[in-house]
Amino acid sequence: MLNVTALEAGYGKAQVLFGVDLAVAEGEVVALMGRNGMGKTTTVRTIMGLLRPMGGSVVFRGASLTGARPHRVAQAGIGLVPEGRHVFPTLSVEENLVATTAARRGKPRWTLPRIYQLFPRLAERRGHRGHELSGGEQQMLAIGRALMTNPALLILDEATEGLAPLIRAEIFACLEGLRADGESILVIDKHLAALTRIADRVVMLEKGRVTWTGAATALAADPALAERFLHV
Repeated sequence: MLNVTALEAGYGKAQVLFGVDLAVAEGEVVALMGRNGMGKTTTVRTIMGLLRPMGGSVVFRGASLTGARPHRVAQAGIGLVPEGRHVFPTLSVEENLVATTAARRGKPRWTLPRIYQLFPRLAERRGHRGHELSGGEQQMLAIGRALMTNPALLILDEATEGLAPLIRAEIFACLEGLRADGESILVIDKHLAALTRIADRVVMLEKGRVTWTGAATALAADPALAERFLHV
């Protein structure tokens, strides 16, 4: 579904990514991991068209998205839950969700009732504005808003950053449900145990390069490997 090949990117003259290869198959969950500052968010920003690549290619469902503008990437079927959530602060929960509604071919998979079923708390707070929500509720809203675009691939950048343990567990339970439902997901997060339960594969970044890729179960079973790349 997604094929990123030899991707290079950076900011000004400072190069951050060096030949990154990354793929997500239909119905697969891939975790992009690494310590802070290793290029994970830069990878996502480049895929989403928020940052122009210096080299390499981004191909989605057989069509090139290399250097495409963000709206074109979204139209192609990639939904983003950005780091920091970025919900619309003055719009209500329901307005945030409706604002990004996009139907693909056939009957949409994601509708307001289904989002409210996934996150009952959003249904309870549907009239509250974005800035009135807790951090966990904002993250639920950010995920719901991305799903309302009915994406073929969902990307989450720092899926549970700054959330309390109970809310973090709720978000991971949601991702587990999405995986069971056949959603294709690329997720960045630092919580190894939770990620290796839901991910099929892990791609490890170190200083802007892919230094390891393999089954999530292999990483979970090798504490020395996790220590080497993550210092957990």
